[in-house]
Amino acid sequence: MNLYTKDINLLLVFHTLYEELNATRAAQRMSLSQPALSHKLNKLRHEMGDSLFVRAARGLTATPRAHELARQMQPLIHQLRNFYEQTEGHDYLSRTESIRIYTTDYMEQALLPHLLPLVRQAAPNVTIVTQNTRGRLPRQELETGECDIAIAGFYSDLPDTLRQQRLIEEPFKVLAARDNPHVIGGFSLDDYLECEHLLTTLTGDLKGLVDQKLAELGRERSIVAGLSSFIVPTRLLTGTRWLLTCLRSIAEQATVLDDNLVILEPPLDLPNVQVMQIWHERTDADPMRRWLRNTIQEVLQRVCREHSS
Repeated sequence: MNLYTKDINLLLVFHTLYEELNATRAAQRMSLSQPALSHKLNKLRHEMGDSLFVRAARGLTATPRAHELARQMQPLIHQLRNFYEQTEGHDYLSRTESIRIYTTDYMEQALLPHLLPLVRQAAPNVTIVTQNTRGRLPRQELETGECDIAIAGFYSDLPDTLRQQRLIEEPFKVLAARDNPHVIGGFSLDDYLECEHLLTTLTGDLKGLVDQKLAELGRERSIVAGLSSFIVPTRLLTGTRWLLTCLRSIAEQATVLDDNLVILEPPLDLPNVQVMQIWHERTDADPMRRWLRNTIQEVLQRVCREHSS
């Protein structure tokens, strides 16, 4: 293999497409025309021997080969980014600022224990302020500057003024009390539906993704309560026959805190959840906020790798 014959820029094309899963936004981030991006993607596909990205209802879907390449490529991209940040200087990290992040209690628990020490060390004059999204994208706050970064799910209808970057992707798990008789010795859809359920609803809607999938099967579950927190429901399961269908990281954190809980695979097909960070184009080139967005991405991807290993 002759490294000098390789187009290293194609790695950045792949990395950006993998984060965005949208050709238009990827082209905008790289300041490329759509034909130029298509040309580079075709070269990348030929070199990797795989289609890598296929069209989906909402943009693009990564192939298994693309997921494999991404795991190897992300550390390389992060090292390159750190190299250029060091050569360009870090004067911006001495600024005194408050940066507002709109997110959820689940993301605060997953992100802040790792992020805050890094921010304090690198940018000691920066204060991080979080606010709950309450299940909505804070579009107005992003437009007015009240919100610097929103961490939320994937949005397919963002205005041109907002940027979106994928942080992590997580599967659903089922959390239950270890002594729940319905989860001992096998766990079927019937077992799942014989139990009562807790769920998180930031909007008050009790018909979420799980219930929509059950409706497609002609089934329905019994809801005990819908809570406005991702964390509190995990504390209510011990000693009950209730179940909580939640993201893997929430379930794993709950079992660390309470060994009376057990994690199960959902007995129905549920898609992974994409977690994104969203910001206004006005702050796209701001070095402080760009550094923070990169740090958030690195932290969450590291945490996700630790959970999946």
